[in-house]
Amino acid sequence: MRFVLDNSVVMRWLLKDGSAERLAYAAKVLDRLANLGDEAVVPGIWALEVANVLVKAQAMGLVTEARAAEFVGLLRDMAFETDTETAARALGDTLQLARRFKLSVYDAAYLELALRNGLPLATLDDDLNLAFAQTGGHVIF
Repeated sequence: MRFVLDNSVVMRWLLKDGSAERLAYAAKVLDRLANLGDEAVVPGIWALEVANVLVKAQAMGLVTEARAAEFVGLLRDMAFETDTETAARALGDTLQLARRFKLSVYDAAYLELALRNGLPLATLDDDLNLAFAQTGGHVIF
């Protein structure tokens, strides 16, 4: 199965923070990618978001540079499909979705990608989850 993967899930793999329920959700998504052959699609901003969280987590002492490098290696091995239309849609559909649902434009990029491709979404972001549900989309699990 193909699905859009939100960074909120990916960062649980690294930081291991949040409730037991959220960590279990993130683990299920990782298992689907690592063991069941599912494919994750991410917007063009995804790598920048990942890098930003890594820098902030290191600055806060939550992860070491070595652990961050190891995590980047894991992500590279997973070979996510990166959408090439994210930037072209930023000032159009994505902006409109951000306004309509009061989301950051970054979160709206995930919503736009899922809607455009008719894909389910894996997210732990409550606002993004609600917006996606309001459009008729479904979150995996």
